Amino acid sequence: MKKLVFILVAFFALSLYSCRETTQEKTEDAVEAIGEDIEDNVNKAGEKVKEGARKVEEGAEKVEREIDEEIHEDDI
Repeated sequence: MKKLVFILVAFFALSLYSCRETTQEKTEDAVEAIGEDIEDNVNKAGEKVKEGARKVEEGAEKVEREIDEEIHEDDI
């Protein structure tokens, strides 16, 4: 009976150890995937910021041209 209990305890301990490794691997994989998602989204956000800055610059140039046209327009 003691041998049976010992075998059951040993089996249970090994199964928990195995689960822990699997959980640890899954956690590491999930953290890595989250890191990759964050990196991708930061890159996308950076591109959107550059695009927005370009549009603001284009808008400022347009306003500057319009102001110059108004200033240099001759009243007849």
